Amino acid sequence: MPGFELFGAEEKKEVQDVLDNGVLMRYGFDPMRNGHFKALELEKDLSNRMQTKYAQVVSSGTAALTVALACAGIGSGDEVIMPTFTFVASFEAILSVGATPILCDIDDTLTLDPKAVEAAITPKTKAVMPVHMCGSMADLEALKAICDTHNLILLEDACQAIGGTYNGKPLGSYGDLGCFSFDYVKTVTCGEGGGIITNSETYANNMHKYHDHGHDHIGNDRGAEAHPFLGYNYRLSELNAAVGIAQLRKLDNTLAVQEKNYTVLRDALSTIPEVSFRKVPATGVENYSFLTIFLPDENLARNTHKALGTHGVDACFYWFDNNWHYYKKWEHLLEPQSLNKLSHEIQSGLQKNNKTFEASDVWMGRTVSCLIKLNWTEEEVTQRASKMVAAIKSVVSTQVSN
Repeated sequence: MPGFELFGAEEKKEVQDVLDNGVLMRYGFDPMRNGHFKALELEKDLSNRMQTKYAQVVSSGTAALTVALACAGIGSGDEVIMPTFTFVASFEAILSVGATPILCDIDDTLTLDPKAVEAAITPKTKAVMPVHMCGSMADLEALKAICDTHNLILLEDACQAIGGTYNGKPLGSYGDLGCFSFDYVKTVTCGEGGGIITNSETYANNMHKYHDHGHDHIGNDRGAEAHPFLGYNYRLSELNAAVGIAQLRKLDNTLAVQEKNYTVLRDALSTIPEVSFRKVPATGVENYSFLTIFLPDENLARNTHKALGTHGVDACFYWFDNNWHYYKKWEHLLEPQSLNKLSHEIQSGLQKNNKTFEASDVWMGRTVSCLIKLNWTEEEVTQRASKMVAAIKSVVSTQVSN
């Protein structure tokens, strides 16, 4: 999955362009650039690849979510529905704009359960944020129907799923806004970075101003630019954008390699009756960055995860106990613990999350995910498949014998 596995001459060439002209900042110093505007070029490439009218690159995936929320007018007093299984950046971004994250159960897609979303909507709800974790997606058609009915914004957090599709559309482009992460371990990496896509001219105009201190970017004198509204600094550097340009060009090949390796492993595990697979919506195509399986119960899943390690299968995850990605370990959100004083609205809103999420626990307790790497040889993939089968069978046979 990680794009850094493919660093090569292409990335070096794009970075060298920036070093040769010496302008590392996105804006200003136009005469010195020798025609190189890497962040702008990455935005054009991203909008073309994702089939949207507009794209904005920013400093991280967290920044992408933050800017998207702010540019959609979401703030104090608003609630945003998000899943119990995601990365902490999802709720961090919501809190950063003054809104309240409302946790919601997942289903066998390991993303938002539409029925649970419907039940979580209140008069304060302004957006639904499905998170396409581990390369696959939510039931976007059902979620969009809910958003349309209740006049809500559908914001796709596609930070872990770039290249996947739903109903023939690139993930991120189905909703009102879509966000990507380009950090070091993502399928497309800038080292650090993120991106936002949309077909809304209003959101696009808000984004390019908001991410750069509110600058309107009119004229050729940065110091004379107006500031129509408050903004902050979420700019992406030219060096990071340069890496992203080369990486995005490789995306189709990356997806093909991931699918090939994924398929070998899935075919091998399909021979084990006790193994089932994460649900992918009927019109969805994942980006194959993870192979995610279900075991019959939590005990088998825990033991399977341990057995994979003892059999030499690395990069496998038991998310149920994970500090970063599952609500059970988010004490700093649920209590909450903050260096700065949280508003009364946020503090009272967060109380809604002080409950159990039994449906989520059932699915996550049974889940094991394995990263799909790009630099495996055919022999290594075949060996890995054999080790995975042996590991799982050792656990299953032990339980049967007991």
